[in-house]
Amino acid sequence: MLTFIIMMLTWCILSGFFDSFHLSLGIISSLIVAWSSHDLLFSTPTSVRLSQTWRIWMGFPGYFLYLIIEIWKANIYVLKLCFAKDVERAIDPHLITFKTTLKSRLAMVTLANSITLTPGTITVEVDYDGVFTVHALDSGIAEGLLKAETNEMQTRIAKLFGEV
Repeated sequence: MLTFIIMMLTWCILSGFFDSFHLSLGIISSLIVAWSSHDLLFSTPTSVRLSQTWRIWMGFPGYFLYLIIEIWKANIYVLKLCFAKDVERAIDPHLITFKTTLKSRLAMVTLANSITLTPGTITVEVDYDGVFTVHALDSGIAEGLLKAETNEMQTRIAKLFGEV
């Protein structure tokens, strides 16, 4: 029910139309989203509890700033790769698989999206056991992802979702 209310409020704010046609579309869309994602936020044992939601919202701006800085650094790194004298040697694509220490699905989705947003990496697949398959542009990026225990991104996400 809470997911539906959040979705409906978001629909109303973004739509800006309050006639019966648009409100009925909003109700239908919000019901579908709430039904399909009801266990993602609040219900299952591995999901984030409502009591933790406040801590997550307070910690997210700090993580967002960290992510922006990482995206900036990765942009510079990929730019250097692209303008290397021998581009064919500089770009050495890898498809790597690693297991994360994160437990909740929302934390894993956050990690997957963070990896994909960072230039030079794309999350190809994530399974429920926390096994990630990621495409990386070169071996340096791939090695950084394989070091799960020293991976700062995973550590920050674990702290954000209270998994430390």
